[in-house]
Amino acid sequence: MLRTALRNVLAHKARLTMTVLAVCLGVAFISGSLVFADTTAAAYRASLARDRSGVAVTVDPKFPVGAPAAERVSVLDDALVARLAAVPGVSAARPSADGSATLAAKDGAPLRAGRPLGHQAAAYVPGPDGKDARYPLTAGRAPRTSGEVALDGGTADAGGYSLGDVVRLATDGPVLRLRLVGLVSTTDTRVTAGGTLAVFDKATAQELFAAPGRYTGIDLSAAPGTDPADLARRVGALLPADRAEATTAAALAQQQAVFIDAKTSGYSRLPLVFAVVSLCIGSFLIVNTFTMLVTRRSREIALLRAIGATRRQVVGSLLAEAALVGSVASVLGFGLGLVVASVLPGVLASADDPLPTGPLVVGPAAVLASLAVGVGVTVLAAWLPSRRAARIAPVEAMRTAEQPPSATLSRVRGAAGTVGVLVGGGLLLSLDDARDASDAHLRTAMSGCGILVTGLVLLAPLLAAPVIRLLGRLAGRPGVAGGLARDNALRDPRRTAATAVALMISTGLVCGLAVIEESSARALDAQAAAGLSADYVISTGGSTTAIDPAAVRRVAEVPGVTAASAVADSTFAAGSFARQVSGVDPGTVGAVMKLRFASGGADAIGPGRIAVSSSFAREHRLTTGGRIEGSIGPGQGERDRSFTVVGVYEDNPTARDVLAYRGEVQEHGFLRDSVQRVLVRTGGAAPADVQKRLRGALDDNPLLKVQSRAQLVREQGGTAADLMTMVFGLLAIGVAVSALGMVNTLAMSVAERTREIGVLRAIGMDRTGVRRMIGTEALVVAAYGTLLGLAAGLFGAWKVSGLANGAIPQYAFSLPWGTLALVVVLSLAAGAAAAVVPARRAAALGPLRAVSGG
Repeated sequence: MLRTALRNVLAHKARLTMTVLAVCLGVAFISGSLVFADTTAAAYRASLARDRSGVAVTVDPKFPVGAPAAERVSVLDDALVARLAAVPGVSAARPSADGSATLAAKDGAPLRAGRPLGHQAAAYVPGPDGKDARYPLTAGRAPRTSGEVALDGGTADAGGYSLGDVVRLATDGPVLRLRLVGLVSTTDTRVTAGGTLAVFDKATAQELFAAPGRYTGIDLSAAPGTDPADLARRVGALLPADRAEATTAAALAQQQAVFIDAKTSGYSRLPLVFAVVSLCIGSFLIVNTFTMLVTRRSREIALLRAIGATRRQVVGSLLAEAALVGSVASVLGFGLGLVVASVLPGVLASADDPLPTGPLVVGPAAVLASLAVGVGVTVLAAWLPSRRAARIAPVEAMRTAEQPPSATLSRVRGAAGTVGVLVGGGLLLSLDDARDASDAHLRTAMSGCGILVTGLVLLAPLLAAPVIRLLGRLAGRPGVAGGLARDNALRDPRRTAATAVALMISTGLVCGLAVIEESSARALDAQAAAGLSADYVISTGGSTTAIDPAAVRRVAEVPGVTAASAVADSTFAAGSFARQVSGVDPGTVGAVMKLRFASGGADAIGPGRIAVSSSFAREHRLTTGGRIEGSIGPGQGERDRSFTVVGVYEDNPTARDVLAYRGEVQEHGFLRDSVQRVLVRTGGAAPADVQKRLRGALDDNPLLKVQSRAQLVREQGGTAADLMTMVFGLLAIGVAVSALGMVNTLAMSVAERTREIGVLRAIGMDRTGVRRMIGTEALVVAAYGTLLGLAAGLFGAWKVSGLANGAIPQYAFSLPWGTLALVVVLSLAAGAAAAVVPARRAAALGPLRAVSGG
């Protein structure tokens, strides 16, 4: 029987080619999805992780709680470095003066602006040999003066810089123009995963990121046999307890892991989503293809039974054949999946927000999933129909290759599908009262969608007949070819459903996510319009960096600008939590913010007098005229004072939680006398290049963002927009796999109906009619899968919309009619394209040969 299986494989190479291709693409979809998602997540983690190889203990400065920036001076200096180097067990002490520097490319555009946490800056600290082992030079020399800088090779290439060029960058405030004198290499994954690195001479870095003669950290390497925890205790004994602390590298790595896990939570869930989607689509394709293949060989199986083969031998032969086909296809598919995973980052990345880069991560999950689907699903797909075929009496199997499903199986399937739809729909309906996207609500939504889709999959064969007949009536008079196509689709509802299910899943996900994206975009636009009167927002992206005061004055003088109001951002600590405070000018804030006050007004804001959002007021039970104890800026509780509430306004993302007097926020904020935003109003009369002129007034500072209202809305989409881009890209592969499934189905359907097509040709149907019949059949199957996908996707998106209401009050269910129409057209086009080859093959059959050859 093993030889029989091998002979079958060799004898039916053409027939098995489509099966191998189906399994190959199914495996490629799964392996490519998993490898791509794992690679992107690992690269993103690497872009946040600091390399601590060779470091046993790190000494960091501590600052008095609530101290202003002027008093936040590090105590780490050369004398302390020398003392720590002499501690028993320390083999080397390497000080650092690190910070952040945002660079502009040679053409003036901000360099890698989509990686705000990857803009690294450091000091070149030469050792006894005059070289810095952390940043080895690859070209040129190390920077020596405040007018020089070195870049890593990747940063220089990305910015278009060569040795001798002038590099524009900013660390805080005004733009710096430095001569590029050297190129370095680095193993810091924050840089190699898509960040940038600027290296200064030691004195310049100390002045920029610490203080003259001071450092931001000291890394200690341990001698062999030294316990890092013991070394940290010995080092800690030499430090001023209130101004510096020693921590082991292992402890810092653990803290870093917690931070990275929080930042990459979206990416950690991504592989699971892709695995489920790819598993469903790929498995349906493989099961459907192999089921049709085994069913078509029922007469061959009956002949083996007639000459003495037992049921076990027949099943074993088919399983061996399936395992061989699955193994070969799995290897090919896994290789193709690696190609897909390597190409996707370049396809899905954008210029403003490139995906982090890194080597392909081929984890055990991708390998096991590929083998499980390629071999496991293929063997399972062969086992189920082969058992059914082996149980049929040889004479009966020789008579017909098609066996109708049992009534009991159909009833069980219908009952299970109905329960699935009801349970899944019930879980989604339970989200009516949800007003936030908590983990519990997300789990409910995911479970509900999964169970609902499972129920539809089970019901798909039973729904095929009524839905397809309804589609036929809606389409009008189908003609002879159309009627035959409809009847062919209804001949085997299980096959039609299995073919349509892959398209249903892809269409459902695309439509559901498109609705959520459209609704979110409209809500964010409404939110921005509701809170912002300004046409442009200039910002630093954080409260620990500042806009040059001279630049603020230049912005107000730009032609076309009718109002420019500076905002100082910081934190307002009240009770156990810190909220965001915006320091504004009461006289100009009304021109750039849309503030809707329930009581009071912005004109009463002043020293000791604040306005609060309605959410903040509810949280602290405040009303206009009330008082609250709190503090502005770093620290919590140590500098509390009493503030009078002079107004309560509707929640406003531009105003944030608290509005305070700008001078007061500047006095107590993270950076004294600084502003972090400038809201600019042009009154609609600004020239077309107003954004370019604003950047010119800011000296094209790469640290600052100049955004129109539309750009601000796109940025507020945040990680969700990135994940949506990746999901749409990967689901495009799902549509392609679904199209291949239809090609397989139609090709085997044509092969099974060779005599039938010959009879149709003999009684007068021409080749055009045959092609029209096969093409219409493909459109019927595609329309059925698309209709089920639309229904499931829209229902799911409608019921999970409540999860966004907590974060975006303006969220409302909105249909992206253009996108939905495009999805329908592409799905039907995929069905039409899938029918081209089978239809041409069917039309090429001669009537006599088709009738006699079978």
